[in-house]
Amino acid sequence: MSEVQHSQPRPFAPAPVHSDWILAIADEQDRTSFASLFHHFAPRLKTYLLRLGMPGNVAEELVQETMLLVWRKAGQFDPARATPSAWIYTIARNLRIDTLRRERNANDPRLSEPEEMACSPEQELDLVESERRVRHALDVLPADQAALLRLSYFEDRSHAEIANQLQLPIGTVKSRLRRAAAQLREILSDR
Repeated sequence: MSEVQHSQPRPFAPAPVHSDWILAIADEQDRTSFASLFHHFAPRLKTYLLRLGMPGNVAEELVQETMLLVWRKAGQFDPARATPSAWIYTIARNLRIDTLRRERNANDPRLSEPEEMACSPEQELDLVESERRVRHALDVLPADQAALLRLSYFEDRSHAEIANQLQLPIGTVKSRLRRAAAQLREILSDR
């Protein structure tokens, strides 16, 4: 009987651990929770900022500023309005925009938005269409595969975190993620 239970997909339920850490920071100024949150998000934020073209030293400074704001503003976090990842990445994004504005304003005070934030109507339409296609493809996938992809790519969970949350061996998580990603690519290539 237990073999049958392990072979069936487990329902998707987001782990509250990141939210719990932020709430512990807000309620108790819990340094252990902050250290865990920092350990999880700092490298991911740096990679994100580097991909957006920020120089390494600036990316590191922005990560530090982001996490400092997470510490200071933890009381403003509302898990009903945003996931912890979305909230933290929004802070980082806003700090990046502010940094670019300061740099540009130093050279030309008339500029208020960074260049890469402006999209042509065609680029905007392409982005909207791409998002629609990915959402549709995720809806077509079996629920367990879509849940794994959401955990990994949208919630930025590590394989170990997913394995722990779904109570699966890490090797199973990795192989299922590979299959789900391949299936998603196949669905997207058919469109």
